[in-house]
Amino acid sequence: MDTRPLKQFLALADTLHFGRASELCHVSPSTLSRTIRQLEESVDVPLFVRDNRHVALTSQGRAFQAYARETLHRWELLRHELSSKAGELAGEISIYCSVTASYSFLYDLLSDVRQRHPRIELKLHTGDPAESMGRVLAGEEDMAITPRPRSAPAGLAFKSLTRSPLVFIAPVEQAAWIPASPDSPSVEQWQGVPMILSEAGLSREYADTWFRALGVAPTIYAQVAGHEAIVSMVGLGFGIGVVPKIVLDNSPLAQRVSILPVKPELPHYDVGLCVLHHRLKSPLIQALWDTVTER
Repeated sequence: MDTRPLKQFLALADTLHFGRASELCHVSPSTLSRTIRQLEESVDVPLFVRDNRHVALTSQGRAFQAYARETLHRWELLRHELSSKAGELAGEISIYCSVTASYSFLYDLLSDVRQRHPRIELKLHTGDPAESMGRVLAGEEDMAITPRPRSAPAGLAFKSLTRSPLVFIAPVEQAAWIPASPDSPSVEQWQGVPMILSEAGLSREYADTWFRALGVAPTIYAQVAGHEAIVSMVGLGFGIGVVPKIVLDNSPLAQRVSILPVKPELPHYDVGLCVLHHRLKSPLIQALWDTVTER
């Protein structure tokens, strides 16, 4: 069974960008466009509205998106069932994580799986960790390495991999706006300090809570997607940032910033692997899940 047309459709439906979708599917934009036209001819309705600048799903496209995901899911279950009867698991698992997690966790996490199940194909997508859980809940990814939320959504299984403190970082070069006594925070010290924070996610929630407790409305210099970019901007001297220490430990720019001994300290970041409970019915997903030792 050739599932490539459905996978290409879903890549375009998720990205709404022919260039990015074709890269994800390792095909040319013209091949992707031809696949979409063939699918639309098969169902005799337009699945996308597109012009030179924009791509959007039609109402029929959204219905087909749900069908495509369900079809691929059922096909994988059937493949797993047949391959397990033959004594060997085969199929594809998609995992979403940040760039830091990709080289901090994935080797240890996946090396054992590769040895035990060499026919399992692992598809890795990287991006902002704030998006990871939403992508799993939406069915766009099978699994994700993500911070544990304050309250986990129903239907989501989570295994902790590590804990990392959230830290305030400042440029190594001195600036007048760097608080002189961060261990004794005051409104006067932090009022007007340029802050570089995540657009969303747990680190942003904790930073906002810290500033509210201090009674300060933070001066936002920049809001960025991904903690790695915060380290870069702080290292360039644009402001003070908040990142998980594990990001700093793995950053090539770690020597350009320093950790501020801020009190009270921010809560720890609990990083782990998450998956929807019902996806664990898949022998393939369950095989990977069972190899992970919770810490």
